[in-house]
Amino acid sequence: MSVTFCEIIKLNFSLVFSLLALSTSNVSEKTAIAQYTQNTNSSLIPNSLQVPNGQKLLLKASAKGTQIYVCKAKSEYPDQYEWTLKAPDAVLLNEQGQDLGKHYAGPTWEAKDGSKVVAKVKSKANAPQDGTIPWLLLEARSHEGNGMFRQVNWIQRINTVDGTPVQGCNEFSQNREIRVNYTADYLFYGDKTAGTAILFE
Repeated sequence: MSVTFCEIIKLNFSLVFSLLALSTSNVSEKTAIAQYTQNTNSSLIPNSLQVPNGQKLLLKASAKGTQIYVCKAKSEYPDQYEWTLKAPDAVLLNEQGQDLGKHYAGPTWEAKDGSKVVAKVKSKANAPQDGTIPWLLLEARSHEGNGMFRQVNWIQRINTVDGTPVQGCNEFSQNREIRVNYTADYLFYGDKTAGTAILFE
């Protein structure tokens, strides 16, 4: 049976990818970080949430916890009520599921080494999945400690799952608190001259 041109192309691609896999099996940390950064800055993240030029990815952490809401009267319609976000309460995990720190009111991210970064929301975008908290771009406004979060300038919240109340509230539940489970990925960026924090443990 004769081999078609398409089959030859497929065989050649397979050979090339196999050789590449062998040649990069001992890829350096710097190269791995560059490849990861390129992947996370893909078109999946909206332009409105992109970090400024001159920033590089320092750390990725997955958050698992709750969003805490309080039932409050609407400022423009005092006779109507809504769930208002009070604070997040989550643990931060690396890709192996190891504890990196915690995320709480501020919003604040605190590492196990004692360093902290507090940020403010600069822009947001609807999550691809309905009933899910939005994706965010946040800018650091204060730091504490000299650990992994000291050099963080920008934070992206992406890949969110859940986190929004499924039912509304009313005057009978005024000031009541609820916790809604959520997960998300947080990407932390700093100046290109900054040292690289823990990416792959």
